[in-house]
Amino acid sequence: MASSDRRNQRALRSNYEIGSSFWAVRRAQWRAMGLSDEDMEKPKIAVINTSSELAICFNHLDHVAAVVKQAIRDAGGLPFEVRTAAPSDFIHSAGNAGKYILPSRDLITNDIEVQVEGAQLDGMVCLASCDKTAPGQLMAAARLDIPTIFAICGYQGSGHIGEEHVDIEEVFLGAGHHAMGAITLERLKEMSEKAITSSGVCSGMGTANSMHTVCEALGMTLPGHAPVRASGGGMLDNAAEAGKRIVDMVWEDLRPRQILTEAAFENAVRSVFAVSGSINTIKHLQAVATEADTDIDVYGMYERLMDSSPVLVAVRPNGESSIEEFDDGGGARAVLKNLGALTRTEAMTVAGKTLGETLNGWEPPTDTVKTAEAPLSDKPAIVLVRGNLAPDTGIIKLGLRYDRKLKVTGPAVCFSNPIDAIEGLKAGKVKAGDVLVLRGLGVRGGPGMGMASRVVFAIEGAGLGEDVAVVTDGQLSGLVNKGLVVGEVTPEAHGGGPLGLVRDGDLITIDVLARRVDVDMDDAEMEARRAALPEVGHSGQRGWLSIYEGEVEPLSRGAVLIPPRD
Repeated sequence: MASSDRRNQRALRSNYEIGSSFWAVRRAQWRAMGLSDEDMEKPKIAVINTSSELAICFNHLDHVAAVVKQAIRDAGGLPFEVRTAAPSDFIHSAGNAGKYILPSRDLITNDIEVQVEGAQLDGMVCLASCDKTAPGQLMAAARLDIPTIFAICGYQGSGHIGEEHVDIEEVFLGAGHHAMGAITLERLKEMSEKAITSSGVCSGMGTANSMHTVCEALGMTLPGHAPVRASGGGMLDNAAEAGKRIVDMVWEDLRPRQILTEAAFENAVRSVFAVSGSINTIKHLQAVATEADTDIDVYGMYERLMDSSPVLVAVRPNGESSIEEFDDGGGARAVLKNLGALTRTEAMTVAGKTLGETLNGWEPPTDTVKTAEAPLSDKPAIVLVRGNLAPDTGIIKLGLRYDRKLKVTGPAVCFSNPIDAIEGLKAGKVKAGDVLVLRGLGVRGGPGMGMASRVVFAIEGAGLGEDVAVVTDGQLSGLVNKGLVVGEVTPEAHGGGPLGLVRDGDLITIDVLARRVDVDMDDAEMEARRAALPEVGHSGQRGWLSIYEGEVEPLSRGAVLIPPRD
């Protein structure tokens, strides 16, 4: 298509009327940067880069950005690299008890809005990497609704100690074991030195690789792009392809809200079940749906689809398959293909074709990903539960492990932060048969939703993994696949949620098959305890967490920072 024809097809929003004051000052700035008047008539594309030297998840992204920018130029576009916050759970959870982690997702979203919407750029290529960058970028794409494509920036290599495989999951689990004296510091140090062998996100099916799979299932990447090795040439080839495609997407005016339909979200939810993905995908997908200004209830979608969504692949920590085997077996594309009739093939994709059209005639190269007719399991990998302890929802990650206890009743042992819980374990305050209650970690109570994972791994390290259940309003790493844990309980304890009313010794029952979590307490007693609670005040946080605390919506809306529509 000729340049003039393209201009007639779509007017670029980044071009001001010639002679206007905005045109003049923009031209002055960009001419000083070496851009020509011809450049300024091209589609102006933001390359959203979360590069950072703080974490291995991001330290390779400048090279990826360079490839994307060159591909945009070659396709007739004008790239502008835009930097945002670059949060890594394993780095940024060191400060303020890990409270910065979830709020950083929304910081990314708002950062993108300021830089892209303020400059009225025409499209975006988002470099998706660690846990919070992909959802934050998806939320921005849904909010701004300008042509957007995702370039998946890859997973890290893992290592060995002798013949024994070791990756970041073992280090994370090992830290919990060391806290309980189950392994030595020397062993933990050796694991940490061998676990990571290249740049990229955690190598298991944690939140990052789950969200990369979600990006493709939503139709926001080109087919076959997730997952991908960060150390391989395939990632750069994919990035170049994405850079080339975004220019045509601008001319076609193919925007996220045309892609992020109910069918797309259903494909994303099915794919999470199929890979036994992270429970964090639920709140992230709900946040994307909310930012897209839809009425899609992602939590309800998970509940509706869970009993008809098979598990097709078991990547570590869910099973013995490696992320490399999943990648070589077709990755997300193979999942969508092998779900068969469960896939909503009418969903549109950034390729400018329906999902069905992109899958037509393609077959997975290996049998790593099983079919819906012969799955690894026909039981849901993730179960949403309700009850008087979780009137809205609680989430249990089961993976393939239905051999664990599926119904337990035990006395509550309550803690208000992970450190106290681990000290309580060390002191013998938690015994086999107890239900450990960890609360005050919700989006408002944190503020920012603290991480409960270290407590789960400490329980495992204490040898109580099969005998002590956990109920928490905190979030869990996507790498957590141990014990019977009800996570992200809502309403949260903060502000009078039922979890905040539980006292030591109250009997709690978790029944997976009945989809319930309850405390043995009648309504009258619950209301009496609620009435006796002290008035909730401000946490005393300053800066970004103070803003977050005052504005964050509940998990049912994805913990976004935008108020409900009238």
